[in-house]
Amino acid sequence: MLTSTEIGSAARICGEGKAVELIAKAGFDAWDFSMFEMCKYSWDLDEAIFTDHPLASAEYLSFARRLKRIGEDNGIHCNQSHAPFPSDCPTIRTYFKRAIECTAEAGGKICIIHPCNFKSAEENAEMYRELLPFAKDYGVKIATENMWNWDEEKDEASFAACASAEDFKAHLDAVNDDYLVACLDIGHAEMRGAGGGAVKMIHTLKDKLQALHLHDNDLWHDSHEIPFSMDIDFDAVVHALKEIDYKGYFTLEADSYLKAFDESSVENGIRDLSRAARRLADLFDGIK
Repeated sequence: MLTSTEIGSAARICGEGKAVELIAKAGFDAWDFSMFEMCKYSWDLDEAIFTDHPLASAEYLSFARRLKRIGEDNGIHCNQSHAPFPSDCPTIRTYFKRAIECTAEAGGKICIIHPCNFKSAEENAEMYRELLPFAKDYGVKIATENMWNWDEEKDEASFAACASAEDFKAHLDAVNDDYLVACLDIGHAEMRGAGGGAVKMIHTLKDKLQALHLHDNDLWHDSHEIPFSMDIDFDAVVHALKEIDYKGYFTLEADSYLKAFDESSVENGIRDLSRAARRLADLFDGIK
């Protein structure tokens, strides 16, 4: 089992290029291309915010190529990417094709594009059907992901697109194309009120499950912490993945963990993440 991790959290500390280098040095096999700086979103203002990041400029493909070279020079590759979100923002949606281009340029094979939280499977299918011909031209699969909303009154997660095993499958079935696959966010699946749990979703998605976001939480909040630090039963999760013969990567999205580190110590934090990812991978490999 190969491991990878998102570069966004490390990039906020040391930049994307250095992040890829440190991820390789820590022992990961691949890197997950975070592209949120392409077009950011202000939840307070409820609007997109344009940036001066290279991904937002005319040089976005050159930037993706540079990261690919850094990875190759350090013995790792890009396995997947994450487009900007939320998808219900019209401005954000205009960057999805750019995200697919950058994924291909970096060498990634899957681009995670969130569904719109409040839309049905058929409504979200319209967005994915529009993008799929473009994605196919670039040889990049699109992965939809299980989401969540928050119920202030109950103080817990509430239903959103793909949050349950049944709705996740309905989203995939509505499009019915080999280029639309599932990225299961383990943390989201384990949040109270959001769905039926990761194990049920794994068994429902089966071979459509081709990407993961692995992180830990208290079975309540979307903590995005390092695996084995909180309450998710990763033994059950990994055994379920083995039972469906999961063939993707073990990709971490434990982006909260690196908030405690700075430029002088971030390498240590990335090594911690690599050890956690390897522990998960070894558990998977050890199951007969």
